[in-house]
Amino acid sequence: MQELSRIPTPEPQGEAAAHVPVLLSEAVDGLSLSPDACVYDGTLGAAGHTRAILALLGSAGRLFASDRDGDALKLARTIADPRLTLLHADFGDVLEHPETHLPHGTRFDAMLFDLGISSRQIDPRSGRGFSFQALNDLLDMRMDTRQPLTAQTILNEWEYEDLKRIFYTYGEERYAPHIAERIVEARAQEPLTTVGQLNALLKSHPKRVYQALRIAVNDELGSLERMLRSFPDRLNPGGRCAIIAFHSLEDRMVKHAFKDSPKLGVITKRPITPGEMELASNPRSRSAKLRVAERIQTDDKAIDL
Repeated sequence: MQELSRIPTPEPQGEAAAHVPVLLSEAVDGLSLSPDACVYDGTLGAAGHTRAILALLGSAGRLFASDRDGDALKLARTIADPRLTLLHADFGDVLEHPETHLPHGTRFDAMLFDLGISSRQIDPRSGRGFSFQALNDLLDMRMDTRQPLTAQTILNEWEYEDLKRIFYTYGEERYAPHIAERIVEARAQEPLTTVGQLNALLKSHPKRVYQALRIAVNDELGSLERMLRSFPDRLNPGGRCAIIAFHSLEDRMVKHAFKDSPKLGVITKRPITPGEMELASNPRSRSAKLRVAERIQTDDKAIDL
């Protein structure tokens, strides 16, 4: 039985208290944590996984948690746990350039990544432009508001071929050419700035286009690619990485990265998916897939940065 933390973690309040991550117990159990583990939670969000991990760590355990969304960091600061270090950064950057974000030589015994978008971000009241229901919101969609690229920039400045490509590739939208054409025609008359303007062009079923724009604005697949390329060298032998993906593009990348790496052994031969009880309480979880891999000992030594 794992030792419970002797350092009390404050009970979550407000949004954090209402938030239950998808596949929470399955993901945390898959990490096979020891009380003194050094862990990286690359997708802090509302800190659901973070709190669950802290509850399993002893006083010698250490947890680094990152998020590109500054609002997530503000919420997490209420935890005030000396074992927790918060990083305002994208997980792909943290792992590709650890010398910039982590203490020298830091390696982990476990890593967890929940690739789903935060419920807080897509809430129509967020004012972030992620939700197609918030008609007056500006088309922003930045997870990290420090970056210059927004959905407005893409819609008003990117070429027809680029728009068609992201709608088809990232949104799997079969009407991508027609939608891109409508956008190019409309922006010639006036700039597209609000959710309502974009919805008027989409007419129906806007979800795929909004997904595509969000992925493009935040370079989500590029970030995932950097993380998948870098994380094995930051894991100690025997350390585990658990990743929860929510759409086929992400899951395919995770599956192949786990399978193709000579430094990893796949723990989940098939992805773990939500059970009936979780599906009933949270229908959004239906597309979630959890995969777990373990760092194996190889002749190649990881580069100590």
